[in-house]
Amino acid sequence: MKPIIDIIDKSEYPEIVDLWEASVRATHHFLKEEDIAYFKPLILDHYLDAVELRCLRDGDGKILGFAGVAEGNLEMLFVHPDHLGKRIGKTLLDYTIQHFSVKKVDVNEQNEQALAFYQHFGFAVVGRSELDSTGKPYPILHLELK
Repeated sequence: MKPIIDIIDKSEYPEIVDLWEASVRATHHFLKEEDIAYFKPLILDHYLDAVELRCLRDGDGKILGFAGVAEGNLEMLFVHPDHLGKRIGKTLLDYTIQHFSVKKVDVNEQNEQALAFYQHFGFAVVGRSELDSTGKPYPILHLELK
């Protein structure tokens, strides 16, 4: 059975947060342990409900990656580290562009892998913020689809 894009039920939020944490630990090496501890409950209790969520499931229904969109902005895109490099991120990105008209995404400046990913698929840096949205000293690059 081929992977499918699907909605995420609220009962699956703990699984999504676990996937988020595994992905962040594999890709966001600049974050401190206390930052992960700070963001984890925010994601579970606030951020997931603030976006349109979609996931990519394997043939057994296991979630391999997920994306969240709000008002044409890709707010989150995370792939389980066991499945990086298998076009899951690209599939989710393409889906959000086609179905939610995604045109913008913000990326941590230190996350060079994510920046290269989005640039490869046509996004360009159009701005920079010194702090992230929570006021933490992690510069954010603002990208738009060209």
